[in-house]
This record gives sequence, C-alpha cells and structure tokens, in this order.
Amino acid sequence: MKTQLSPNCPGRLPTPRSRRHFLKSTANGFGTLALAGLLAENGLSAESTPHIPTKAKHVIFCFMDGGVSHVDSFDPKSKLDELDGKPFLESKNPTANGNRQWLKSPWPFRQHGDSGMPISSLFPHIAAHADDLAVIRSMKADLPIHSTGVLFLHTGSNNAGRPSLGSWVNYGLGSESRNLPGFVVLSFGVVPCGGLENYSSGFLPANQQATLLNADGIPLDNLTPADKSSRIQQAKLSLLRGQDELFSRTLGVDDAVESAIKNYEMAYRMQSLVPDVLDLSRESAATQQLYGLDSKVPSQRLYGIQCLRARRLIESGVRFVEITCPPGASNGTWDQHGNLKAGHEKNALDTDQAIGGLITDLKQRGLFDETLIVWAGEFGRTPHSAGRDGRDHHPEGFSVWLAGAGVRGGTIYGATDDLGMHSVENICTMHDLHATILYLMGLDHERLTFRFAGRDFRLTDVHGHVVQEVLA
Repeated sequence: MKTQLSPNCPGRLPTPRSRRHFLKSTANGFGTLALAGLLAENGLSAESTPHIPTKAKHVIFCFMDGGVSHVDSFDPKSKLDELDGKPFLESKNPTANGNRQWLKSPWPFRQHGDSGMPISSLFPHIAAHADDLAVIRSMKADLPIHSTGVLFLHTGSNNAGRPSLGSWVNYGLGSESRNLPGFVVLSFGVVPCGGLENYSSGFLPANQQATLLNADGIPLDNLTPADKSSRIQQAKLSLLRGQDELFSRTLGVDDAVESAIKNYEMAYRMQSLVPDVLDLSRESAATQQLYGLDSKVPSQRLYGIQCLRARRLIESGVRFVEITCPPGASNGTWDQHGNLKAGHEKNALDTDQAIGGLITDLKQRGLFDETLIVWAGEFGRTPHSAGRDGRDHHPEGFSVWLAGAGVRGGTIYGATDDLGMHSVENICTMHDLHATILYLMGLDHERLTFRFAGRDFRLTDVHGHVVQEVLA
C-alpha cells in the first residue's frame, strides 16, 4: 500500500510506505551523510569550502621578523641621497627623537624584469623573479613596538588572544591531508615578540592552532613511539578517547576535549609520514643547491632547509606554512638600530637565495600557480638615524610583497612620500593585507566568522578591503 497522509487530516497517522519508496526518498540523505563522513575524516566540514573561485590552495609565509628597511629593499628614495647627513627636523614621526640625520641607502637599486621593478642589491635572487612579485609599498601598521606589531601582523589585533592568520585559513578551508596538520610553523625554538600567541588558535577550536616543527634535524620531539606495535598504540588511543569522551559528557567541556582527541589521533598518523615528508635526502643535489643547502654559512643553509621543507609540506597537503628567520645577525631579526649594513646584508644573504630557489622550484613542479607566497615583517625602518649606520622602528610606511597563485606579478601598489616617511598613496593596512590574503585563498573576510562571547569575530574585525590591484 502507498496510502499518503491526507493534508486535510493532520491528526491521522501515515500508513507505512514500501521499501522502494523509502530508499528513493532517502537516497540523497545517505549521500550527504557519506560526504559529511569523508569531509570529517579529512579534517573538513560542510562549510570548509572556498567562498570565491580560486587556484590558491596553500600559503607559504616568509616572516621577516624585526622589520626590513623599506628604503633599502623595495622602495628606493633618491631624495635621501640629496639629504644624506643633513639634520632631520620633522616632528610628526613618533619614533623620532634626539639629534637625528637623514640616511641614504648603502645599497644601489636596479630595475629588474620586463616590469622594470626597482629592487636593491640586497636581494639578487628575489630580483630575478621581479615579474612574479606584487610589491605593496604603502603598508601602515599601528605602533612602533615589536610585540604588538608582530601580533598585529599574525592575528589582526594588537592584543593577545586572537586566532592566527594560519588558524583562520585552516579553519576556513580545512586540511588537504588527513595525516598532516593544516597549519605548520617551522621554528628554530626562538619565540618571536608577542609570544606563542602569534601561532595560537585563540577562540577557534584548539586543533586549529599551529604545529611547531623543528626547522632542522628531527622535525618533532618524541614523534617515534615507545610502543612499536600499532595494535598497542591503537589500544591506548582507544582508551584515551573513551576517557576523554566520558569526561566531556560529564562536565560538558566539548571543544577542548574533542580537540585533544583529534590531536592524539593526528599525532598517531604523523608518526610515519612526517619523517618521510621532511627527509631532504630524498631531494636531488641540484635541488639542494638551488636552496643553498651547500652553503658554508650555517644560517643560510638553515634558511634553505626551511624553504625546502616548506615546499615538501605544501606538496604533501599542508595548507599554511610559516617560515621563521634563522639565528644570525641581531639574533636572526632585521632589527638593526645599529650595524645596519652588516645586519641587513647578513639577513639578506641568509634568506634571498632560498626564497628565490623556492619560487623557481615551485614553478618547475607546477605548484607556483596554486601556492601564495607572502613576504612581510611587522613594520619598516626610519629613513633617518641617530647615527650613520642604523635605523629605528617605522610603522608609518613600509613594503611587503606577494607572489604566486592569483597575484598580478610585476606590480607596484601604493607609495610612500619622497623620503619614505609616510604612506601617501593607496594606503594599505594590515586588515587590508589580511583581507587580500584570504581572498586569494578563496575566502571572503566578511563571511569567515566565528561566534565567541556573544558576537561574531573575524580576522579583519570590522575593517579591511581587498587590494584588487594586486590580483591577476
């Protein structure tokens, strides 16, 4: 019988339908359940889909800790040559104090590529890819303080407690790999200004925070299991899962416990894959040389290891990889209040070849068009100095660049004034930069939200616009 419930008799019970009718009416439901299961197994949710069609699948963030001098790298100022050594009299700059002088760049600039992009002699390998770069010269940050500046760059806030950019990208898109974390930071064990909050998931689910892997050597301590037997490990995981689920049901601590369970299971799956992914002996001698792994300078070799490991990680499905500065001049940062020439040259030597090699390698492997490279620090440096070989913190105008998937190469966006003091044309804030990065990854910064403490939060707060001019 196939008697239907009459709409005019709402109180009447329906007659049971045939098995064929039941299967027909629920087929789509079974498909949805199966899809949900597959997505969950791969660290995704039904919402983990791009808002915007895009080719970008991964981000490699080259964090230039300490603040690279914009007037010595990507923003040449001939006016400084004219005023070099003359007194600095401007009073608007909050970082200026005492008896200061204008300071010209110690490095010459040359035009590169078909675009004729001017880049200083500090970065010859990056300059070889000038036509792939979109340089934003009009960046503006809030404060001339490392701790707040680094937090602002990473989280969109000067205060601790907000999710990192990598966490937001991973939350919005999920991981491509079931056996690797979606957000990885390659670290030398040096905690940046602002602390580990830079890599935190904040109020997002705890399993969205960064996994810190050693930039060199064994990628993760205690990754090799004490119990070689897979059966014993799985039994222990099962016991832990059962205890955590009981604890969660009893006290209602859902997110923290659920994240702990996911982290246990992820760690189990990482045991076999991480050592293989980060084993650089699998790379050819030519590839290792491309990244500078044959360098006699330890810090240059270490940075090359990071860049090569970053490529192997995104190739294996990791969504977001951050590369940190190696130990070197000024403890690996670009914070040269003195010894500008020696410090910037040392840090440029450490990073330039590996980043240029990374771009070349990504192109050779067909990964450049699906990988976004972000090169940025928390602020720039003053065009003036208290001495003749140093620059101070400068958030009023500085440069960053993007390359790769969705980026219009050979582009210069925005400008600072004739002396590099202030961003004056197409000013770009950190919120704008974050909105643009999310857009290139297929995420609308206004729609990527998380409800916490009674309101919806987003990476860009209530600010930010996409810099369309740098998009391909």
